[in-house]
Amino acid sequence: MVKQERRPGPRVAIVTGAGTGLGRAYALRLAADGMRVLVNNRRREVDATGRGSADRVVEEIVTAGGLAAANYEDVCAEGAGERIVAQALETWGRVDALVNNAGVDQRAAFHKIDLEAFRRIFDVNFFGTLQVTHAAWPHMRSAGHGRVLVSTSSAGLHGLHGLSAYAASKAALIGLARTLAAEGASRDLFCNAIAPYAATRMTEAHITDEAQRAAMSPEHVAPLVSALLSERSRINGQVIVVGRGWARRAATVEADTLVYCGAGSPDDASTQRLSEPMRVAGVCREFRDGKESYEDFCSRVVGHLRQP
Repeated sequence: MVKQERRPGPRVAIVTGAGTGLGRAYALRLAADGMRVLVNNRRREVDATGRGSADRVVEEIVTAGGLAAANYEDVCAEGAGERIVAQALETWGRVDALVNNAGVDQRAAFHKIDLEAFRRIFDVNFFGTLQVTHAAWPHMRSAGHGRVLVSTSSAGLHGLHGLSAYAASKAALIGLARTLAAEGASRDLFCNAIAPYAATRMTEAHITDEAQRAAMSPEHVAPLVSALLSERSRINGQVIVVGRGWARRAATVEADTLVYCGAGSPDDASTQRLSEPMRVAGVCREFRDGKESYEDFCSRVVGHLRQP
């Protein structure tokens, strides 16, 4: 592998699923920031001139004075990640940022979705992201700089009826992002996850009011993407929910209170406490990673055992 060295000059971003909606908004914003953008979108539809959606986004960027190139890979195809990254390197000699936006939706309850369909959704949302990230990561690591974003969802955070495969794939991305954040931090290689609320093809069935669609334009999410990919950004390992120009952090928390449910434990009334809602203020803790959570849990168990 040819090592990429960190050097001054225009930075390069790859945006997957960038032909329409959120991906298009990200690509346009990053190009306006002065980045060179590889616009990825598989060619499902072409116009009378043979151009696909990625070509049209590139044209928008170039017309506005930016630099961009189109890529037509399906992120699920074998070797697609390597080919996408190779094109960015061959075109501009570097890869500084990656926005994993390609994804698909689901509209079927768990008992109605077969395993093949479940795997297809996982292939795009999780393994598609994994392929491109795995290909870009070594180049960013050798350069001592990089910014990676993965697209999760509130369904991945909390679950949602009828979205078992979608929610599972988006939840898996949170675990991947937080682990990469920990591994890359010492090399200025940061990874975050965003859960965007926006009016897109994927949500058009749920957002029909025109005023609401305007308020939830993908352009209101793009500024946060720009900020997270900035060289100056020190945000790492976060999950951020964003929409309508506003954002808030999301996190996995655990209650301070332990409930004993081992041998000789009390009746069901005690273990029922495990299903009680947690009041976040004052009784829940956020952990940097699984190790810290485990160590805290063990220390609290020991504390309980020492009590008279």
